[in-house]
This record gives sequence, structure tokens and C-alpha cells, in this order.
Amino acid sequence: MRKSVAIALVLAASISGAQAQAYPDRPIKVVVPFPAGGPTDTIARTVTQGLSATLGQSIIIENQSGAGGRIALKQVAHAAPDGYTLLLGGTNNNAITPALYKDLDFDAVKDFAPVATLAIDHLAVVVHPSVPVNTMAELAAYARANPGKLSSGGGVGISPHFLLEFIRVKSGANIVFVPYKGAAPALIDAIAGQIQIHSTAKSVLLPQIKSGKLRALAVEGDERWPELPDVPTLTQAGFDGFPPAIWYGFLAPAKTPPAVIAKLNAAVQQQLKSDEVKAAFAKLGLDAQNLTPQEFGAVLAKDREVWAALAQQTGIKLAPE
Repeated sequence: MRKSVAIALVLAASISGAQAQAYPDRPIKVVVPFPAGGPTDTIARTVTQGLSATLGQSIIIENQSGAGGRIALKQVAHAAPDGYTLLLGGTNNNAITPALYKDLDFDAVKDFAPVATLAIDHLAVVVHPSVPVNTMAELAAYARANPGKLSSGGGVGISPHFLLEFIRVKSGANIVFVPYKGAAPALIDAIAGQIQIHSTAKSVLLPQIKSGKLRALAVEGDERWPELPDVPTLTQAGFDGFPPAIWYGFLAPAKTPPAVIAKLNAAVQQQLKSDEVKAAFAKLGLDAQNLTPQEFGAVLAKDREVWAALAQQTGIKLAPE
């Protein structure tokens, strides 16, 4: 019996090694859970251009927006575990989703295998220039004095939604949340003044803040952003207790061969060290993060606990679908 088991293990290892050597022999699809133009999509397109050349195969970006990313998660969770369908996930999808949804027909944790981290991003709280406030304290006071007058908006059930609800709870103000399918359409309405308060990732907001289209009141992170040295962190602005960063990375369907995951991780690490990606990330204000699949899994496990606690603290409400 022991001999047969040993033979089976050797055969399995041989098959896995052969798969890794042949992989990839056809195009790879990366499923992005949000619309084109948002932070997740921007990161995907920044990394995959060089990754395609490294792997010797084209990489197709497929934007599957809606339902707070759950449509995309379901698609990848049910895909063949062969390395040809990947999710650009991370904090928003693989840490927050299981904290909010308990009746899914897939497991946002167990049905995915971490492949490689890409970047850490941070959020900012911004207002339309027509809002007569310059600080978080002024925003809280104005919102309390004008109940229901201010609206915030963004994607549902993701980190910016948490931050906007966190602000509402902390300020004790009546601020109406308007749900969107993703960051890009919400940003358009924020610039137009259709919603007065917005939050999304640094990589998307920086150009709008610098151009004066939106006014930054506070930033997420342990330190002030070098690009906005006069804007305080949430903690400095009196809104302490919010997680300091958002993680992005590639994940594959569970049971994807370890050798394939290792090959993908090595290719991603090579890209993160390239001058092209470094320059692109610097322009976007992103911090590249280079972790092993095991380290990435540990980060997501810790994040799930943090966001589950925050979900209880904010009593975050999800729009009916």
C-alpha cells in the first residue's frame, strides 16, 4: 500500500512538473471584477502588458463588473484550475466579500489559490469643490447641520463603501450613500457634483485632486502621502480605526497545480522589478508588493478578520439586488 501511494505521489509530481513546463500554451484570461478605468483595472493593464511578453502568451483582460465583484469571483471560482483563468482580486474581493455575504454559491476563500501580490493602494476622502468644507471636522459639522443634504457614493460592499459608512458612523451625520457598479462611474458623478462625497483609490484620485476637480480632506495610511503633504491621515483628522491599506493581487481557482502557480508568481515578480512597472506604479502612487503565494494567503486571512469586525462596527447596508 505504501509503495502504491509513493508511486502515485511521484506520478502526480511528474504531471505537475510537465504542466508547468508546457504552461502557458494558449492565451490567459484575467478577470477584473470592476469596470474599465477603475483602480483594479488600471493595475491589471499596467502589469499584464509585460507579463504577456514574459510568459510568451497574450493576456486578455475581461471586465466583469456588478454585484460588488461577486459575478467575477463566481466565474473564476468555477473555472478550470489550469492557470488560464485568473482573478485580479485582493482586499475588496477576497477579504471583504466573505465578511459580508454568507449565502454565496461559491467560497470566496476556499475556492481560490493566492498566486502573487501586485501592489498596495490607499484610499482618500474627497469632496466636490462646491461643498464648503476643508477638513474632516468641518465636513462632519456641516453634514450634521444639513441632514440628508450630502450624498456619498461608490461601489457596493468594497473598501471605499466601508470608508464612507465609517465616516457616517463616526461623524454621527445623516449622509445618504448612493450605490454604483464600480469606482469609475462614481468618480464621474463625483467630479460632476452629482454626489458630494467620494472615496476610491489613490491611483485614480490623485490626478483629480491635483487638477482641483476634487478636494481631499483625509487619506488612508499610516503616514501622509508624499504627493499631498498638507492632507492629514484619517487618524490625524480624528477618524482613527480604519485599515491602512488595500491589497491587489492575482488569484487562481483552487486546485490549480502548485508548479503553475509558482511559474506565474516568478513571472509577476520579474514584472514588478521592471523599470516600466516601477515607473507606472510611481505615477499612480502605488507601492509594489512582492510576496510568495503563502505570504499573500496569510495577508488575506488577517484582512478577513479586520474587515469582518469593521462590518459589524459600521452596520454596513447592502443595496437589494
